[in-house]
Amino acid sequence: MNTITPAIDPTRESIKCFAEQFPADQPVVMLNLLRFRDQAAYADASIAPCSGRRAYATYSKLIEPILAAAGGEVVWMGNSFSALIAPPGEQWDEVLLVKYPNKNAFLGMIQSEAYRAIVHHRTAALADSRLVPNSQAQ
Repeated sequence: MNTITPAIDPTRESIKCFAEQFPADQPVVMLNLLRFRDQAAYADASIAPCSGRRAYATYSKLIEPILAAAGGEVVWMGNSFSALIAPPGEQWDEVLLVKYPNKNAFLGMIQSEAYRAIVHHRTAALADSRLVPNSQAQ
């Protein structure tokens, strides 16, 4: 039985740790592991029902100009299949690699008013996720 708690949004503690520990002068490559809900879970009942995958597609379209303004770019995106090495029951629907010029570009983006206005689509779409910052090996 999988006892891993689903994680959708970063916590204040995880953001603080990233801000303090990630090298300031390094590009960030964010590994995004995504598992979609069958039905998006919007807090706002006035939003038309849709699948989690559809809600994430809405988020993806809306994030494009915000990501570009932060100097970010999607490096790779694809579908995920059964894991060869993972805890039992852990599986992902989609994987993305998103590159930012540095940690401040990422932090500025997620703290922006524009991002906060659209992130509800991401939150509604996902049953579970991982967001793992990576830097170039030295």
